Amino acid sequence: MKNRVRVYRAMYNLTQEELAHHLGVTRQTIFAIEKEQYDPSLELAFKIAQLFGAKIEDMFIFPLWRSPLPPSDQDIRKADSQA
Repeated sequence: MKNRVRVYRAMYNLTQEELAHHLGVTRQTIFAIEKEQYDPSLELAFKIAQLFGAKIEDMFIFPLWRSPLPPSDQDIRKADSQA
């Protein structure tokens, strides 16, 4: 998953080792996240975002995707009533 961990880490002048220490993970974990070789758990992603005072969606970029499920009848009725 694309992310801005390296950018935020640089803004705060932290090494990978220092960031890892703050988060309770290894430097290798930070390296792998920054290289997009590892997607952090949801808990770790929130910790990273909170540490930098950022929103999780600003820190981690999840590609947009279209749901394979068709809209429900209720959604269709709601859209029709708003038209």
